[in-house]
Amino acid sequence: MLDTLTFLLQKLFLLAHIKLSSLLPPLGAARAEPPLTKRCERDESPPQPAGPLYGSPPRFQRGDLLEVPRTLFTHFGIYLGEDRVAHLIPDILPALTSDSRQIQRLVTNTRLLLGVLSKRASIRTDSVEDFAYGAGILLNHMDRAVLRSPLTGEEVAQRAERLVGSVSYSLLWNNCEHFVTYCRYGTAQSLQTDQFCEWLKSLIRDQRNVLLTALLGLLSMACLGISSSTALPTLLVPFTLWMAS
Repeated sequence: MLDTLTFLLQKLFLLAHIKLSSLLPPLGAARAEPPLTKRCERDESPPQPAGPLYGSPPRFQRGDLLEVPRTLFTHFGIYLGEDRVAHLIPDILPALTSDSRQIQRLVTNTRLLLGVLSKRASIRTDSVEDFAYGAGILLNHMDRAVLRSPLTGEEVAQRAERLVGSVSYSLLWNNCEHFVTYCRYGTAQSLQTDQFCEWLKSLIRDQRNVLLTALLGLLSMACLGISSSTALPTLLVPFTLWMAS
């Protein structure tokens, strides 16, 4: 039941149009680690793009954190030097073959989607151009949103290099943000996940949703008839939302 709920939450997260350019709360909350972010004090001024994709000379340093804004999310990587970026990306292929030449080819959308669904990923190195995939790059922008100082560039890069290889993947609990924040700040966290959880909590707390789900339940019983498959959700979903609100 818990696996099913987690799966549904992950798919809901994928559909929720979340676009952030900074991140993070600890995976080990029980360890009482200090939060990385100051949400109310974040600098919201627009970040300046960096890198060769904008026609300026490359100025990335080993251990820099690179961000590439996408349509629904932001992708992250660690610059290793010599035009190499380490990043975590969903990929089904490492679970199907050990041929390094095939795996190292550019990850297609099909490979990525199947990786998300199968919860498989790889931490791999690509060129800056392949990592950016035609988009602009933000340089160390996350440093403006965190409380902890980044580790030294060499230590950040070495952490990333040690983790290269096949890994498990979770849209909520182990994604590219968790990888780069562990490497650069010492703790794996994700603000995009935080943002989604806050949105989900506000949705649950809105008591209008109790009435909405009750009406939808009654409508389903009117259209499909009264049965255990329609009556139980009609009662349990509004009740659960009411108790949680």
